[in-house]
Order: sequence, then C-alpha cells, then structure tokens
Amino acid sequence: MSFSPDIRWNLLRGKMVPLPFQPSSLVRVFISSVFSDMATERETLLETAYPEVLAFCQKHGLMFEVIDLRWGISELVDTDHRNTQLCLEEIEACQKLSAGPTFIGLLGDCYGHQTVPRLIAEKEFEALTLQLSGDSAQLLTQWYQRDENALPTRYVLQPADGQAWHHVEGRLASALQEAAQKAERGGLLSPEQRHCYHKSAIEWEIEHCLLNNQQSNQGAFIFLREAEDSDKQTDKGTNSDLAEKEDNPDSEAEELLSNLKAKIASHHPKHLTVHTLTCSKDSRNTQHKRSNRYLKQLCEQFTAVTNHQVLENLRYRGQISEEPERLLEELSHHAALCLENCRFFCGRQNLLDNIFHRIRQNNDKTHTALILYGPPGCGKTAVMCKLSEQVQAVLGQDTVVVIRLLGTSQLSSAIHSLLRDICLQVCLAFDLPPPSNQTKQACSDLVLFLSNLLLSVSHCSTQTLVLFLDSVERLFPYSGAHRFYWLPTDCPPKVHIIISISTAEHDILKALQHAVPEAEAYFEVEPLSSEEGKEMLEMLLASDRRQLSPAQRAYLWHKFPIGGQALLYKLAFHEARKWASYTSPSELAIASTAQEAMHCLCERLEKSHGTVLVAHALGYIASSRNGLSDMELKDILSLDDDVLSEIHHCHFPSSKSVLRLPPLHWARLRSDMGECLAERKVDGFTLLSFAHRQFVEKVQNRYLSKQDQTKRHFLLADFFKGTWSWGMKKPLILPDLSRTLNADRKVAPQPLWFSDTVANRRKLSELPFHLLNAGRIEELKEDVLGNMNWISCKIIVSGIQSVVDDFAMCAEQIDCPELRLVQNTLLLLKPAVSSIDSLKGLSILYTEVLARLLFLMPSYPDVIGKLCEQCLSWFSVCPYPVLIPLCGFLQPPGGPLNTTLTGFLKGATAMALSSDYKLLVAGSQDGSMLVWNMEVIEMLHALPGHSAEVRCVKVFGKGTCAVSAAMDHSLRIWNLTSGRAKFVIQDTHFEEQPSHCLHVDERRMIVYSSSGTKVNAWHLETAELIFRISGEVTDAWMCSAVFSPRLVIMTVSEGGTLSLWNSNTGKLQSKCQLSGLQEEIPTASVLIQKQGKMIVGFSGGSLSTISSAGNSLLEKLPGSVCFVVASEDESILAAGFGEYVRVFLADSKGFHRFLAADLEHEGMVHTAVISPDNSLIVTGSQTASIQVWSLTAQGLLTARLDGMGAPVTLLALCDSTLVSASHSAPYLRVWNLIYNQQQKTWAPVPDTGCTALSHGGNYVYFTQPEDRHKVIIWDTREDYRVLYGMTTGDLFLYDCPQSTVFPLEAHRSQISCLESSHGEQWAFSGSEDSLQCLWDLELCQQEHEMRYYKPTSPLKGICCACFSKDDKYVYTGALDESITVWDVASGALLAVQCIYTTASRIVPTADGFVATTKLGYIIRERFHCPQTTSPQDNPLPNVMATCTVKSRKKEGENLSKQQYNQGSSSGNPVRTNKRSQICSVV
Repeated sequence: MSFSPDIRWNLLRGKMVPLPFQPSSLVRVFISSVFSDMATERETLLETAYPEVLAFCQKHGLMFEVIDLRWGISELVDTDHRNTQLCLEEIEACQKLSAGPTFIGLLGDCYGHQTVPRLIAEKEFEALTLQLSGDSAQLLTQWYQRDENALPTRYVLQPADGQAWHHVEGRLASALQEAAQKAERGGLLSPEQRHCYHKSAIEWEIEHCLLNNQQSNQGAFIFLREAEDSDKQTDKGTNSDLAEKEDNPDSEAEELLSNLKAKIASHHPKHLTVHTLTCSKDSRNTQHKRSNRYLKQLCEQFTAVTNHQVLENLRYRGQISEEPERLLEELSHHAALCLENCRFFCGRQNLLDNIFHRIRQNNDKTHTALILYGPPGCGKTAVMCKLSEQVQAVLGQDTVVVIRLLGTSQLSSAIHSLLRDICLQVCLAFDLPPPSNQTKQACSDLVLFLSNLLLSVSHCSTQTLVLFLDSVERLFPYSGAHRFYWLPTDCPPKVHIIISISTAEHDILKALQHAVPEAEAYFEVEPLSSEEGKEMLEMLLASDRRQLSPAQRAYLWHKFPIGGQALLYKLAFHEARKWASYTSPSELAIASTAQEAMHCLCERLEKSHGTVLVAHALGYIASSRNGLSDMELKDILSLDDDVLSEIHHCHFPSSKSVLRLPPLHWARLRSDMGECLAERKVDGFTLLSFAHRQFVEKVQNRYLSKQDQTKRHFLLADFFKGTWSWGMKKPLILPDLSRTLNADRKVAPQPLWFSDTVANRRKLSELPFHLLNAGRIEELKEDVLGNMNWISCKIIVSGIQSVVDDFAMCAEQIDCPELRLVQNTLLLLKPAVSSIDSLKGLSILYTEVLARLLFLMPSYPDVIGKLCEQCLSWFSVCPYPVLIPLCGFLQPPGGPLNTTLTGFLKGATAMALSSDYKLLVAGSQDGSMLVWNMEVIEMLHALPGHSAEVRCVKVFGKGTCAVSAAMDHSLRIWNLTSGRAKFVIQDTHFEEQPSHCLHVDERRMIVYSSSGTKVNAWHLETAELIFRISGEVTDAWMCSAVFSPRLVIMTVSEGGTLSLWNSNTGKLQSKCQLSGLQEEIPTASVLIQKQGKMIVGFSGGSLSTISSAGNSLLEKLPGSVCFVVASEDESILAAGFGEYVRVFLADSKGFHRFLAADLEHEGMVHTAVISPDNSLIVTGSQTASIQVWSLTAQGLLTARLDGMGAPVTLLALCDSTLVSASHSAPYLRVWNLIYNQQQKTWAPVPDTGCTALSHGGNYVYFTQPEDRHKVIIWDTREDYRVLYGMTTGDLFLYDCPQSTVFPLEAHRSQISCLESSHGEQWAFSGSEDSLQCLWDLELCQQEHEMRYYKPTSPLKGICCACFSKDDKYVYTGALDESITVWDVASGALLAVQCIYTTASRIVPTADGFVATTKLGYIIRERFHCPQTTSPQDNPLPNVMATCTVKSRKKEGENLSKQQYNQGSSSGNPVRTNKRSQICSVV
C-alpha cells in the first residue's frame, strides 16, 4: 500500500487529521438482478464462477464475498420496506471496501419489481396527495404517517402484513404513479422526481452504483442478455429457463427497461457486455446448447473481469506486509478509530484539564505513567482519544503522539507485536535507528529497547513523546502481558505514558497498581452527569438527522435523573433513534442498565429474525478466537443445520444443487445488530467482534450453555478445517417437510497454503482453538500439534511464539506428556528459528526438531514419532542442499538446557542472585539491567538508567533491593519490588576510575563502592556520602574487602601494599608491605568473613592468605591466578589458573588442598561457582564449555554443558538451576543440573590424542601423550608424500622419495586442520582465523579460498574436516559450533548447520558423515543435494554469518581438469589408492 509523504508524516507523529480510505483485503461484489428472470445465471455463477474467483483471491491473500440478496429466497417479502435501502447500503459498503469489482448487474428481459418508496419528503408527499381524491387519497394517508422527528420532516410507509401486502402494494404504487404524473404536469415535481415512483429495484441499484456515481463506478459492470426481435415475437409466451419472467411486462415496463438499457449503453459502454440469444424454433437440444454456451461465456467473463480488477487493485496497493507499510496501515486503523470516538465526545472537561495539568507538571522531570480507570462502558476510550487529539495543542504541535486502542487489531492485542510496532513508530518519528531484526524477535529484547529508546528521546530531542495505551486488560495474557513488566517504571522528562484500564478486571488492575503504586497517578473516569448525558444524546441524534418530541425527550431525561455511563447513553440513542413522532407513548422503552438494554436488544432481534438464527450467529462470534468476517459467518451459518431447518421449515430451498443461508437473512440481521458489533483488524482482514465486554457476557449467558458452546466450537472447527468444502455434500434433514437434502454448501475451501507464498492465516489462528474447545483432541494432535506442515507454516506466518502460545493453550486442558515434550522442544529451538520468514529457511526448523526428537522417537510413536517421520519426508524432497540428521545429537526436551533469557543488546557483565535465590539481577555492557523471577523464569523488570557498562551488582534486603555500579561513574540503588531506582549517586570525579566492586553492610545500612583509587561509603536509606578514602594513582588498589564484624576495610595495591581502614569512619589504621611476592601483581581475590581474611591470587601463581597480621602463602599455582571463589559457607575455596581449577577445604588453620587432582578444561577457565550444599562445583571456560564436578566424589566430572556459544564468564547457581552468561553474548542460558538422566547420550569416544589412519591401512600417524609436538609415522611403503602445516600458517608438501619440499601459499594464522581427498587429487587446509583452502596436489596450487564465519561469535577456527567418499564435497567443523558443506569443484558453500557444540572429528560415510563432538555426542547425517540447484539458493537463510569464496582463474589446464572432475563426480566413491597422508605439526 502506498502512503503519500504527508500522510506518512501525520501517521507517524499521531496527527489527528482525516485520512483517505485505505483498500481492504476483501473483494466484495454486489450482484444486482431481477428476482427470477436471472435465476439461472445466478445459480450458474454460484456453482462455476464464484469458486474460481474465490481461489484466485485466496492465492493473493484476499477474501471474496458475493452480496446477492435475491438468491435463495422463494419470494420477495418486504414487510418493513427496508430491502431497497438495504441493497443500496450494501452497494456503498462494496464501493468502500472492495479490492476488486464492486457491482455486477445482470439485466435481461424483465424490468423487475417497481418498489413503493419507504420515505417521502414532506412537501413532496403533500403535493402528491393534492393530486388525488377519494379512495386513492385515503390510501396514501392510511399507509404513510408524518414523522416530525426526522430532519427534515418525512412521511414514512408503515409496516405491513406479509399476506395482504401484495394486493395493497399494487394499489399504492398505482396511486403514487398517477399522483406523480399529475404533479409533474402541474410543475410540482421534476421528471426525475416523478420517475422515482416508476423505478424498479434493479434500476435503483444500477443508478446508485453506475449512472449517478462518476467517481466510484470503475468497479461496476453490467452483463446484458438480449433476445433478437424476430424471435421475441415468435417466442412470446414461451417458458424457457432463460426467459422466465415474474409477470408479462406491460408496455410501460418494457419502455422503462429499454430506456435503462439505452442509458447504460450511451453513458457507460465500456462497462457493458451484451450477450445476444436467438430464441428460434429449433429443437430443445439446440436451444439448450446455446444456453450452455451463453452461461459458460458469462462465467468466463465474470471471472476475467473480477480477476483483472483484483490485479489492478493489487498493483495499486503495493506490498503491505513489509515494514513500514504494515505499520502505517496499523496506524491508520487506530487513527480512524480515534477520530470516530472524538466525533461525539462531550463533557469531561475537568478530567481533561486535570490530566493535562499533570502532564505539564511532569514534562521536565522523571515521573510515573498516568492511569485512567473506570467500570466497563464509562467512556475511557473516548477520553483517551480526546486526550490524544488535544495533547499537541497543550504541549506543542511538534509533540509526537503514539496511540493504540488495544484489542481492536491483532497487532495491538499481543504484547510482542505491540512493543515492536511502538518501537518502530517512535524510531521513525524521531529519526532514530530502528530495532534490529534480532531485537524484534524476542519480547524481552523489545522491553529493554523501548526503555532505552525513551531515554534517547528524552535526552536527544526537543520534542515531547506521549504514548496512549487504551484498555490494557484487552491484551492477550500470553508472555506475561498482564504483569506489566514491559511498562517502563519511570518516564524520563518529555516522555509520557497514559494507560486506561477497566475496574472489572480486578487481578489485572491489582497488577498495574503494583507496577505503578503512586495514588496520584490514577484518574477515575466517572459517569456522565445528567447535563453531559443530554448533550451527548442531542449530538448523536443530530448526527443521525433525528430529534425527539417534547414528551419523548421528557421521558428519556426521566430515565437518567443523575446521569449514567456513556455506554448506557449510547444504547439509549440506538433505541430512541427508532422513535417516530407518532410512536405511541406505550411503545417507548429505555433500559436503565446496560444489561437490561442488551436483554431488550436480544429479544427484539429474536422477534425479527428468529431465535435460532440470532442465538447461533451471536454464539459463533462469541466463540471465535479473534472474531469472524461477514463471509465466514455466512459460510458457517450455511453449515448450521439448525439454522437452515428453521429458515426452510415450511418450504424447500430454491436451489436443488446448492444449500446455503440466503444472504438477505444475514444482511438484515447484521444491519439490526449494528450497535453491538465492532470491527477488528486480524490476520490482515476486518473481522466482526462484540463492541463491549457486556455484550460478550450477555451472549454467553443467554445463548452459550456448555453444550451449546461445544456445538459452536465443533462447527467452527469443521469450517476452518475445510470438512465440507471442495464440493463435499452435507446432508440436511427437514423434519417439517419429511425430507433429507444432500447438497453442496459452497463454503470456502481451507487449505493450509493458498499459494507458495500465501498462507491461510485465518485457519492458523482459529482451528487449534476450536478443535481444543470442541474436545476433538485426536484431530488436534494429528492436524495441528503433531503436524510439521502446520508448525512450519505458522512459524513462517506468525513467528515461533504463536506456535508456543498454541501449545501453552492446549497444555492447560490436555494432560499429555508427549505434547509437553514437543512444546519444550519448540522453546529450545526458539532462538534458532525466530527469524524464519520464508520456506527457504525451514531446513533449520526441520533439522532442529529431528535432531532433538529422534532420541524420543521409540518411546513416543504417536506424536513425536510422526513428527520425525514428517521431517524425514520433507528432507527427502527438499529442493536445495541440506544435511539430514540420522540420529539425535541436539539436546532433547528434558535435557540440561532449560531456556534462554534474552533482553540484552550486548554481553552480560555482572550478575547476582538474591539470598533466597528467587531473583536474578544482571547488567550488560551497554548499561542496561534486567531482573528475572527464577521460580517461574520470567522477566520482572528492566532497570534503565546506566549509560555505560555495569561492573558490579549486589542484591540485598531479602531480594527487595539491589545496588549497581557502572562505568558511567554512577551508583544506583534499586527497589526490586517496583523496578524503580531509589537513589542515583553520581560521582563527579570523572578523572578517576569508576567503581567496580561493591559491598553491602545491611546491619549498618552502608554500601561501599571501590575502584583502583578510592573507596566510598554511602548510606542505603539516604544515599548520603558517609566518607571517602582516596588512594595513590601510582599504586592503584587491585583488591579490596570489607570485614563487617571487624569494622575493617582492607585494600591491596598493585605494588603489594596492604592498607587497613576503619569501615565506620574511613580512617587509616595501618599500612604494610606484603612479603615474598617477588613483584607479582594481585589479579583476583575473595573475602572470607568468618576467618577475617582475604584470599588473593597473584600474576605469578601465588595464592596468599591476607589478614590484618600480614600475608602467608597458601599455595603456589603453576600459572597466573585468574579467579578465586568461595562457597556460601566459606568452607570451600576454588582458584582458577590457565586451564585448571584447584579446590581447597577450610580447616582451623586456614585452607588445605582438597582434591588430589586439578579440574581440567580444554580452554582457559574464566569462572566457577560452588553449590550451596558444597556438593558440586561448576566451571566455565573460554571454549564456551561448562563442566559440572562432584565434590563428594573427589572431583568426578558428572556433566558437560555445551551450547553457550560464547566464552563463559559468569555463573550463578540456585538449587539445581544454573545460569551462565558471557561478556560476548547478549543472552543468558538457564540449565537444569538434575535433568533426565535418560537424555545423557555420551558416546564411547575417548580422547586419546591425535591419531590418523590411512585409507589403505598402510600408514598410521599419531602423537605421543608426553610430546604432542612430534608426529610419528609408521610406514610400510617407500613412496609417499606428507602435507604439513605450521603454527605460523605456513603450509608445505613434502615428497619423501624425492626429498623435496613444495611450499604452498601460507595461511595468515596457525594451521588447525589438514585433510586430503580419497583420490589424493585434492587437499584441504583450515586455520584458526576460519580461513579454508582447497588445493590441487597435482599442480601444487590453491584452487579455492573459502571463509565462513559468524561476526557475532567470539569463537573462530576450523577444527576438523573430511572429503566425501566421492570427493565431491568437503565437510568441515568449526569452533563457532557449525558444520559446513562445500562443493569441491566450485568452492561454493552448499549447507550450514549449527550443532551447539564443537565437532572434534568427521569421518565420511557412503552418503554423508559421522562426527564426534567434544561432549562425546555422535552426529550421523546424510547430505542431500539435488542434481540441479538454483543459482539463487542461499545456504545462509536466517543465519547471521558471512561467506566469501575466491577461486583461481583457470586457463590452459582447464580441459584436462574438467575431464578428471567429470569422471570422478558420478556419485560413486573414488577408488582409494592414496599414496600419502596428512599431518599437522604444531
């Protein structure tokens, strides 16, 4: 959809200006025809053309709806004379909404029914009555009554009895036509006015859409069926299907018909298509053939016209699914609703003034959000809209307004899409960088982004931002929306948030009061006063061009002596607007409560339309998940046997082959329900739902017993499943007529995909909900929860979170362990598939599901087994290269990885648990902080404020408070209950180092902050500086500790100076030089309060015990100490150095060595944590590996946790839950240390060093454990070559028989992997910088230089590789936890797979490879590569990685090499005749 720059600007900034209508996703066509003359044509179109057009529209993401109010009814009964006006209103709706043609007129031999006007202007009626006398004049005054309530006054045709009306109507029409002709001759009426009394219904419709409408007639078309003159005379009086007439038209009707046709032909020839039929005396068979030919041409032309109009409209609309066009469409939806709500706003001036006064007061300071509250129907939404309309006049025209009427659209109903769109709108309005694709995938990421975004707006802009969120109770409850963790705790200056909420939702209101506890932030929306209510009613009546008589007005005011809720006045208006001035006082009725008004409405609807139709139609709307469209409702009611039985209780349907609800029944009911229905934007369509919560409750109580609710869901499930589409006939029993009909209901088909790119969004949204509530659990498992086609489709269309929400919804009602396992699998793979938006990226999903669930396939065959089979089937026909898991190698559900906590934009730098382990607080490199509830693993708060890296966090006050220190030279003391900063302490000494260490003394209410040159003491309750200790810049403190019981602060400087200070006053007590350190520098420390000592590690490996008495050496470690940690009870100490951790146990003298052997990692150890019961120690390393050791079993390694994806620098342990974080990763992993032991799949692959076996078994290469820098070669032959690489990146080929070294082009870093092909034509080399090269060993030159790497991954380098059996591909494993597949001939990257660990070795199989990982998992995969692949195939869909390939330019040797490649690429393994093997000398 294309928005002009001005409209775009107004929408983004929230300007309340009228907007041009934006096209919908609905093709809505009104069919106009004479009642019976075109019955055959209408029936043929229904059976043939409509389904074809429907399929075409669905393929383009559109709904198709035909409005044919004359289909399916046996006779024209219009007792309240509304049908003509109803048709004209439907035509206007088509002109407004249709994304294709709007009007199709079918005109034949009959002029049609000449209607009697329902309304006649006062002066015109009086002119007519003057022309008549006697019975004719009396007839007019008998049937028309003067209504002075109409503005201007009109005469109204009175309702009639259906049986007698036909006779009366004819007399009345004759009298009016006679009077009109006389009045025209007397100059009292114009010819146009006179003609109105002769017009048929079809002329009214054609005039309204085509003849009198020059601007909107592009979508109007007339199909004219003509008969040749001679045959007309010959065939006059015959009774053929195509010439059927309602009556024999008289000469006047023929003249009117002829004039109408001439007018169309002369004024709109391009909109007219003429079909000429020859009705001769030929045989019936010949006539039948001609008729069939004509009907076929009609269908073809209808289809062609409609499809052409749709395509033209689509070209105009453009692509609305792309940002920001999708956002702009959402904004236009809310802007239009705001304007509508402001139209009849009145009163409330004091409330508006008070709110604006508070906004002005808060504009220059930090403040809380403002809350509007009140009962349902009090008018909160109207107040919010009025505030948004006027706020720019109060704060300035450059104020940016963001308003969302929550629940009125799909995007404003879910917290994730709401936050995403708000962030995007604010960024575009203020010209700020929008959120990244990665940020937009997770709700927690958006929470933090929004918090930081509001700060940026406040600091960097001169403009004010006001955000209105109306009816927050209407947010879906998923993702913790009703806990308000997403709501910024404080609004910075020039940023305002205003929220409205219903007091009927007590739990949600209570949660909001917890998030915003300040009483002064709340404003009550009280009932309208009596005067305000009168003003509102007068405005509504005037807008409808109505008024009330004095007696009626007095009756109405008497009903509301003290005012009332806005909704009640609105309902009163809908009742009062029906009163005419002649309405009897006894017929006046106004409800005094909203519930009573709705009861009266339901009774009136039932009386007019039948109880069954009303009950079922309203029941379906109330039972839907998100609402239903008009077309869906008509289809659903057409499937409802009870509804059709009631309609056809005394007569058979007019059609023999099609059985549907006559559209007129729904059109009349829909018109009468106007005040209780509202439109919502969902799934790209406009759906009907109830306007107010009270309507929903009334319908549920009145029409939806438990049994009825199940029936409604059952039929809705049938509809969205497509059970009765595609020509499937559904029988209908008509008990009153003792007949069973078996006919096609002609409902829309419901495939999962309408085309390769257009999914059935409505089915995806509604079907799971209805299958669940209908109790059709097995179908739910088979068609939805256990269906990979469904899961993958919904992930592409709606994102992984929508699938998780479906599973969560079902898990509440279904006790099925298998479904919970699948749900947990989706949570595990959520980070990997969160950005999938096309079919090309599905291989990631299918790989993840298969590699995680294959473990469980034998135990759970019903759902998990079928999911795995579906994955394998999908892989077998995958059109692009892909790796297919043949065994489980990714963590299955129930394994150690519980979930991933997102929200940070950069790496985590600080982390702390509350003393009861219920809260986790973490800070990141960009200064953001997040709080999680660890009992339910949910985010509680985002803590904004720091502008630079958070260095330290401490939680105190039993988890109610925290303090943080950051590189922005500030300390912040937080209230973790409210998520607000209690105090902000800004250090003004910016030339000094910011604090990086904190200690909280809760007994004395002091927090100590220290850096290299200072220690500050602050009061926790007042934030006052108690004292400050300054150090020497030339000898900075490296370690500091506060001994609370001893009132001592201890510092150790870089030069080894120990200083003791009084922790109450900050006065120096003593200073001395540590002994025996030999110029070592302190690198790490831990405080042992019980012993009054500090354990300090030094750069030279010394681990010393330091107290006020001095220092003593605890242990001399082999390397520099990188960390020291102690257990909670200070009885166990662990020190990390290099790749090792040494553990000590406390005794009466201090500490002694606890474990005989050090705990060893593959890479440098960064951190460790000891469990509260001292049974475990968990360590994290540079290689992204976490290892769990048993302290009760002498340091036995009990588990390895891989998948962090970055060096592990922070660990926190609460009970059996472990949290890991990294300075290099913007997420935290949560692990379960007592996971299901059955999921442990350690493979018996011992680490025996580096060993290689040649393919013929002639050579064995290995290293000795004591000297891995030496390669030993056992040789049984004389003729061999050795390829070897160096730490410098140099690469050489050594020819042993010739004793010749061939230098190859060097890598830029250490060679980490070498491999030769089976035919020994090729060699592969990989290095630590991820560079990979393919070499031609015959020519001793490089063929391809390939590089694949993830910019965000700190882990780089190639670990292992192998050639496929036929030497066509190279499989490589890298430190970034990926396996890649390369084409040997071209060097192209074919496939990438993330394995969440590092492959240590890869061995080829007949159709793929087997790999081992450093965790001991076995990976077995088959490589599927179609014979032909598209050049546009991207091997990196949804992977944040970069791939480059450089190939050598081939010249004269091309021919021979191509012939060799072609000969060895037939798919058969290359004959193994290796003359040499490879080795890496490091």
